[in-house]
Amino acid sequence: MNPIKKTIALPDGRTITIETGKLAKQADGAVELRMGNTMLLATVVSAKEAGEGVDFMPLQVEYKEKFSAAGRFPGGFLKREGRASDYEILTARLVDRVLRPLFPDNYHADTFVNITLYSADGVDAPDCLAGLAASAAIAVSDIPFNGPISEVRVARVDGEFVINPTFEQLKNADMELMVGATYDNIMMVEGEMQEASEAELLAALRAAHEAIKIQCQAQIELAEAVGSTVKREYCHEVNDEDLRADVKAKCYDRAYAIAKAGCADKHWRQDSFDAICAEYIESLPEEERDEKTPLVKRYYHDVEKEAVRRCILDEGIRLDGRKTTEIRPIWCEVDYLPGPHGSAVFTRGETQSLSTVTLGTKLDEKILDEVLNQGRERFLLHYNFPPFSTGEAKPTRGVGRREIGHGNLAHRALKGMLPDDFPYVCRVVSDILESNGSSSMATVCAGTLALLDAGVKMKKPVSGIAMGLITDTESPKYAILSDILGDEDHLGDMDFKVTGTRDGITATQMDIKCDGLSYEILEKALLQAREGRLHILNIIENTIPAPREDYKPHVPRIVTMIIPKELIGAVIGPGGKVIQGIQEESGAVVSIDEIDEGGYIEVAGTNKESIDKALAMINAIVELPEEGKVYQGTVRSILDFGAFVEFMPHRDGLLHISEISWERLEDMEASGLKEGDKVDVKLIEIDKKTGKYRLSMRALLPKPEGYVEPQRAPRADRPRNDRGPRRDGNGPRNNRGPRGPKKD
Repeated sequence: MNPIKKTIALPDGRTITIETGKLAKQADGAVELRMGNTMLLATVVSAKEAGEGVDFMPLQVEYKEKFSAAGRFPGGFLKREGRASDYEILTARLVDRVLRPLFPDNYHADTFVNITLYSADGVDAPDCLAGLAASAAIAVSDIPFNGPISEVRVARVDGEFVINPTFEQLKNADMELMVGATYDNIMMVEGEMQEASEAELLAALRAAHEAIKIQCQAQIELAEAVGSTVKREYCHEVNDEDLRADVKAKCYDRAYAIAKAGCADKHWRQDSFDAICAEYIESLPEEERDEKTPLVKRYYHDVEKEAVRRCILDEGIRLDGRKTTEIRPIWCEVDYLPGPHGSAVFTRGETQSLSTVTLGTKLDEKILDEVLNQGRERFLLHYNFPPFSTGEAKPTRGVGRREIGHGNLAHRALKGMLPDDFPYVCRVVSDILESNGSSSMATVCAGTLALLDAGVKMKKPVSGIAMGLITDTESPKYAILSDILGDEDHLGDMDFKVTGTRDGITATQMDIKCDGLSYEILEKALLQAREGRLHILNIIENTIPAPREDYKPHVPRIVTMIIPKELIGAVIGPGGKVIQGIQEESGAVVSIDEIDEGGYIEVAGTNKESIDKALAMINAIVELPEEGKVYQGTVRSILDFGAFVEFMPHRDGLLHISEISWERLEDMEASGLKEGDKVDVKLIEIDKKTGKYRLSMRALLPKPEGYVEPQRAPRADRPRNDRGPRRDGNGPRNNRGPRGPKKD
């Protein structure tokens, strides 16, 4: 196949090019995407047959950035790319969440989507191009897919919405969202903002969707040009329609009754639902039981889902008996653990987070060394989801993609509310001890409580809530659910998480699983979420109305200062000798960094004495000498004509023999000074040309009565150039006669 190319124009004149038929031609679909000097390769391969017994979509999306894309070497000893970074995992999740719902329900073949960054110029962000590249690769393949889709980043910069902003533009954005959608419907939203209103969020979604429509149309045209509009035939499910109808006839009413019972105990509900399925299986002839059990379980799942949804739509009754706008009971407590710098428990229904806060120094910063992102991070949030939180008998392994994604959402929700001049490196850890409903939103609430307990002067407290949606495919009827349960998330059509303060939204995450969700429904969901968010904020503020007035006794105290850039080297010293000496002598931790304003120094210690001592030593180094000021110095060396005294750290001045006392001294031995002596001296002169310092001890002593300063002979009586005859006796020293002829 000859290469085929399509070009997409962005509103600001930049272009995106997607091309197929040149690279990775043995994959089912492959597309090269280019924007400026940023280039991605996306491939998709799907097995022809499904694995035995598989009844779900086994999709895996991987996003990988090559360090060579930016002309860099990977770190570490191996000097090669290793496990995926958090950024790569988060980017892959953004793509996965849009693609997964759009594969046919009965398509169960192993499918792998790989997106690789091969070139980057540091101008355009590649993550907002990954969804377009992945969808285009599927579009030019024969894999069945109800797309295409695309993803864009929309940011508000200086009051205007910008699609796929550059890194430089992002620095000035007060709203930033990643939006994934088909031509007709928004499927995924994730982002952060500075207390935006619901109307502003909807406006951003509309701007993003208009750009996505253009990108989807380009993929449709690309697929037509390639000739891949006809998709492969497949048969991944064997069904028994008579059995399906029988399961519904015998189980639906019983499942509906359990849904209508409105019991808050999820274990009772699950056991009751499971018992209906088990009884039906037991009623089957023994010779058919093993064969039909997998089908019965699949059909019963559909029956249970329909019963729960119909109960909510028709009766307005949720699984645990709540109204659609009702939030489960909440209790919370701060200062729960004595050891951490801050701690809190937040419990909402059957979801519980135990969160801790640790405050550290600059030495605790997280070092970022990614392909396009190098730097340091001062606010960390880690989310842990052990299996026991849902009653599962499973081992606790490493951090999974879900935990990274949930932690990232909570991190975005809280980071904007930390003080602007906060001197600490801050780490929040949320351990989920129970889970039935949004644990990421519990993390936001518990994180706020723990930060306030630690004494962090947050700009405003933040709360979060997860919203759900149940729609009717046969009518315009729908129900928006506040504070959804885990089952409602699984059985519903939308999972919409919103975090914010009283004044606006700070972060959001949305996944939509149905077609045709209108902006009207989205707006109602946002307004209902605001009511729930404010309800939770009231409980948080009743628990701890304001941050602690002071940090706890075991929190390290930090003092910061800025010094002129030219003095940074003096504080550090050769090989770090000076700064290390300050730390050893004071017991404080001292770090220094160069910023635009000068040298940013951070002094941390567990007690005031160590901090004060370190500050005094630093001030002594960076303090500028003043003429007329008295200093205590140390005699460093003795010479015939005086002594050199270190009157400030790393600053020596000359104490001339004539400035030691009012009496005339014949030699330095008569002064009685020795190396190492501590003496008080006055800085009497700073030479403006050389910068040398003249010191005096006698200026601090009372002048003897009747003292007369010795007078030097007038200059006229001692001619400057008439210094007597030359040593060779040939007349005056400077009477050399006429010059000879100039040499060539």
